[in-house]
Amino acid sequence: MRHFSELSPAAVRVVDAAEGLVQQNGYNGFSYDDVAALVGIKKPGIHHHFPHKEELVAIVAQRSCHRFRERLLKIEGSSGAPIERLLAYSVLFEGTFSSERRLCLCGMLGAESDSLPASVVAIAEEFFGINVTWLTNVIRAGQGDGTLRTDTPPECLAEALLCALEGSMVVGRALRCSRGPAEVGRTVLLGMQI
Repeated sequence: MRHFSELSPAAVRVVDAAEGLVQQNGYNGFSYDDVAALVGIKKPGIHHHFPHKEELVAIVAQRSCHRFRERLLKIEGSSGAPIERLLAYSVLFEGTFSSERRLCLCGMLGAESDSLPASVVAIAEEFFGINVTWLTNVIRAGQGDGTLRTDTPPECLAEALLCALEGSMVVGRALRCSRGPAEVGRTVLLGMQI
């Protein structure tokens, strides 16, 4: 599989369009006709860049996973205390959700994983693994310095926070409510500080 950094500018426009479609409708909820309409090219132009939908969505997910990893590194570089890092992490999900109530790309793919090609599922699994590992390390640090006062294993808290943030986007979309992942994250983290 190609790496997203090797794409031409025209292929990047296709990936951008597909990303939004996956976040709104899922893998099974869009076609190359939808992508072509957004990009303003004919369907054969999409096939020129990505002969198969599996390849297109795998590259979309690969790029999304890479960008999220970069954002985690940025949080590490700019936020000192574990609680600050966890709050900044919640804001990452808010940024996605606040854009037309889009869902996390890999969250959407995870929901469809039983019907997806293995290459796409593998990248979604990688995304969740990166998140749980990062959260576990930050929560462990917070328990170590006493800012997170809970004896719950950090791995369990990491999964719970990730589930709360992913779920907040699904529930927020369904209820059309203004509460987003950042507020849900603050609520969950407040419970860990007691």
